[in-house]
Amino acid sequence: MHISVLGSEVITYLKPVSGGIYVDGTLGLGGHAQQILEASSPAGRLIGLEWDGQALALARERLAPFGDRVLAVRSNYADLCSVLQAEGVEQVNGLLLDLGVSSLQLDVAERGFSFQADAPLDMRMDTRLSTTAAQLVAKLSGEELADIFYNYGEERQSRRIAAHIVQAREKGRVDTTAKLAALVASAIPRKYHPKKKHVATRVFQALRIAVNREFDNLVRVLDEAPSVLVAGARVCVITFHSIEDRIVKQIFSANSGYRIVTGKPVSPSENEVSANPRARSAKLRVAERV
Repeated sequence: MHISVLGSEVITYLKPVSGGIYVDGTLGLGGHAQQILEASSPAGRLIGLEWDGQALALARERLAPFGDRVLAVRSNYADLCSVLQAEGVEQVNGLLLDLGVSSLQLDVAERGFSFQADAPLDMRMDTRLSTTAAQLVAKLSGEELADIFYNYGEERQSRRIAAHIVQAREKGRVDTTAKLAALVASAIPRKYHPKKKHVATRVFQALRIAVNREFDNLVRVLDEAPSVLVAGARVCVITFHSIEDRIVKQIFSANSGYRIVTGKPVSPSENEVSANPRARSAKLRVAERV
């Protein structure tokens, strides 16, 4: 079961109250949503957006005891404004985005997010999306692949890896997680292999971001969110790598609709990291609608 990170911190900064309407734009398995609903009892409402159909079904089951206080919609958080309009909601009192990949996605091999087991190279958070990671690897030029690995994964060996992929796909398809991980490992000289994580971690991250257009979606929702937030409403964003954190920091600083609440990002406590190692790289930034 996925453990929601920075749960108490989210509640502290989001400040949910009874009667408010809150959006969990990354509903996942419903952990944060449950905390928000409990904190805003008895009359707080939550609108949850989740584009992973499997996760959405599990979240609905988990949140069923809250009855009509919950509305769970299969949608990307980038479509926040249109979802609210469709539901007749003009403004909300808070927004949460947890940009991590859930345990459900990482630990189910056939989803193709991880190199821990061999599986089709998929990586779509929403299976309705048309393009998989395998298709990107098969179709993009070496230069395009290198740009994805560098810009989305900060992989310094991006051109070397891309060249190996282009060479390898002339002999056969690179369409499984094991094939890609092995290619990355063979492309990078052993002396450059990280000691504490798999050498293909950044490449897998970059492909996942590209497949799901994660950065485009993040920019869109943060740019548009002030138009549906009441004055004083807070936006809490949890990121897991430096590029996402930088995007959030820059938008909060540049958009006149926001006032920054957390000058520096909030990190998990040592106790939380000990209990949930996947929380180690999490950072929470908070801004308030002026």
